[in-house]
Amino acid sequence: MSTRRLKNEDYNDYSSTENSPDNDSLYSSTDISGSPPAFGNYQRLNEKNGINWPEALIHLLKGNIGTGLLILPLAVKNAGIVLGPISMVVMGVVAVHCMQMLVKCSHYLCTKLHKPFLDYGTVVQCSLEESSSLLLKKNSTFGRCFVEFFLILTQLGFCCVYFVFLADNIKQVVDAANITNNDCSQNISTVVHGSMDSRLYILSFLPFIILLVFIQNLKYLTPLSMLANLAMLVSLILIFIHLFGHISHSSDLPKVGDWKSFAMFFGTAIFAFEGIGVVLPLENKMQKPHQFPAILYSAIAIVTILYVSTGVLGYTCFGEEIKGSVTLNLPPCWLYQSVKILYSFGIFITYAVQFFVAAEILVPLAVIRVPERWKLYVNLAVRAALVILTCLLAILIPHLEIVISLVGSVSSSTLALIIPPLLEIVTFQSEGMSRWIIVKNILISMVGFLGFLMGTFVSVEQLLFKTITVTNVTDFLQS
Repeated sequence: MSTRRLKNEDYNDYSSTENSPDNDSLYSSTDISGSPPAFGNYQRLNEKNGINWPEALIHLLKGNIGTGLLILPLAVKNAGIVLGPISMVVMGVVAVHCMQMLVKCSHYLCTKLHKPFLDYGTVVQCSLEESSSLLLKKNSTFGRCFVEFFLILTQLGFCCVYFVFLADNIKQVVDAANITNNDCSQNISTVVHGSMDSRLYILSFLPFIILLVFIQNLKYLTPLSMLANLAMLVSLILIFIHLFGHISHSSDLPKVGDWKSFAMFFGTAIFAFEGIGVVLPLENKMQKPHQFPAILYSAIAIVTILYVSTGVLGYTCFGEEIKGSVTLNLPPCWLYQSVKILYSFGIFITYAVQFFVAAEILVPLAVIRVPERWKLYVNLAVRAALVILTCLLAILIPHLEIVISLVGSVSSSTLALIIPPLLEIVTFQSEGMSRWIIVKNILISMVGFLGFLMGTFVSVEQLLFKTITVTNVTDFLQS
């Protein structure tokens, strides 16, 4: 895969794991003695055109806030009104700690190997290559491919979620078009049947999204991306106004959920917190990378407060009627119908940004195998095939809460919780790590792996149950 550096004019969203230059670029670390510096003192020379700390903070917030935010009220319902917020805070602390581990390992290896930048997969590969274990050395390339596989899986999983989100929200707007009015005082959305199936809505978005991802230089999407961010910000403000004004179920809600519901909560919450893919690309662009840890902690603190607030307010506002996305619970008045449309527009544009990560890894692998005159056609064909794949997966699993929980349990837990602690052990094993740090890291990875197993099992079980239920209802109606 290519490790060329993306120019600022090519891509400014820093969602790609490929924001790193070649190893022989003009950049260098400050210490050339081979002795790694302290984590807080790490510095990179000649990064004059990098981003400052306010820009880094904004990009970190943008990279961690998406569709996962809107499903958190349902996540709190699954865990319980008491256990849910507490678990979300704990998960935020653990997630940011794992991000810090990844950055720490990257700093150490960059200085030790005299490399200016390392992405997630290359950090794992270099760490395994520097290990004293012959088995780990021999499988260093596999380690990089393993990480890249889950990065692709995560990003394409996000794209599947976006298809389902778009379909659910636009379907609800169309279904309620005839009864939409100016009365926004009611607290429960009106359910109207009769429109086409949500899977047909998913299919209807396919050609437009294919055309969207054909734009390979995201510079041309910058104006739309700015409008999308503004639309999503306005939508969130209006959603919070509604939630604050309609809290009505604060005392009669379950405090703790059962283990199966908590497994669904785990997948959803780690999906929301899985911003680890943007950490190294963003840190690689910092003018002063030693400032990054403080920025990272600040960003995740803000994100955690926002997540807990949304989860608690949404659940206490709509109670047991909460749906896969809080937007689906908004009343059918013109104001909140426009919120659904605005947020859907933001998600539509965001699809191209998330898709860019997977495309940057997979498209070059196909393009290099064909003659020059076929490269453009193969490039477009692979992009279209990947979009079709995410569309088909969304059609197979047209349930937003299940898709999010499944993606979170499988890929987000692997990248955010399982790999970083083990990576730190392998990277610093020769530096005399404390026994308690090793135990702590193994415990975090074990919890992540347990969440992986439980969340995947329950998500698949829920999917099969819903599929069987829909089939039985369809057979009953036909008979």
